[in-house]
Amino acid sequence: MPELPDLTVVADALHAAIAGRPVVSAVAPGPLAVRGTPAELAALARQAVVSIRRRGKFLLIDLDRDEIAANPMLTGRFQLAAPGERLPTKTAVVLAFGPRSMGPADAAAWTRGAAWLPADDARPEIRYRDPTQMGKIYLRPAGIDRPIPGLGGADQGPDADDPALTRDVWRERIRRHPGELKNLLRNQAFVAGIGNAYSDEILHAAGLLPFRKRASLAPEEVDALYEATRSTLANAIEVLRERVPPTFEKQVRDFLAVHDKGGQPCPRCGTKITEVRAGGFITSYCRGCQR
Repeated sequence: MPELPDLTVVADALHAAIAGRPVVSAVAPGPLAVRGTPAELAALARQAVVSIRRRGKFLLIDLDRDEIAANPMLTGRFQLAAPGERLPTKTAVVLAFGPRSMGPADAAAWTRGAAWLPADDARPEIRYRDPTQMGKIYLRPAGIDRPIPGLGGADQGPDADDPALTRDVWRERIRRHPGELKNLLRNQAFVAGIGNAYSDEILHAAGLLPFRKRASLAPEEVDALYEATRSTLANAIEVLRERVPPTFEKQVRDFLAVHDKGGQPCPRCGTKITEVRAGGFITSYCRGCQR
């Protein structure tokens, strides 16, 4: 599942490549993925892209009138491509864009001058592919109040990498959310953007077992969990910036310490990594150095 590090890199890249361009066409080869009418989809044409950004596990495309919110769920992926490139199977939505006068001034520093950036006079496309059609593309026309499950309000806490999520704010928020630590980190109402893989990584970095209860944490362990969250996500983003472009539909996870590495030695203590499966999800952890 794309999580905060994956989507941060995708959002940065697509913003640098697409912001300032007009939408030339919007089509849905897999219409079941779209939440909106054909007329609303067609009306995206001729609107300019203001920004592309991430919020939690959503990719948000702000146009000069309407908005698109994409929730890729388990299997949704985004591809930046030229119009002549072969369309991947199970492509659900294709957004085609025209030339622009210049790229956005607020493009992420790591994207500037990248070889994969389309030229300003190019006509790139964003393709959204989803083999299972679990993910959804929500159209939000101006003036229409269309709620999106999981986006905003009480359903969504601050982003896990939000600078406003200070240690003091973390301490206050965590007191309101009981339960096991892995479920806590995956709870989007607590903090947004963390899923199955990075919850395992964060807990390993903090030295905490995934099935421990939040109420059992000492104050220093609460702080350790905060520090592990910030450092694990930041480090992953740095790795993905180097290894993902230009294939933004590719999910890179082989650098993770414990997730999906059951039976391999823990990189910190050498103990064999334990892996359990419940509800279709993998939980990976080290019995030797996580407490």
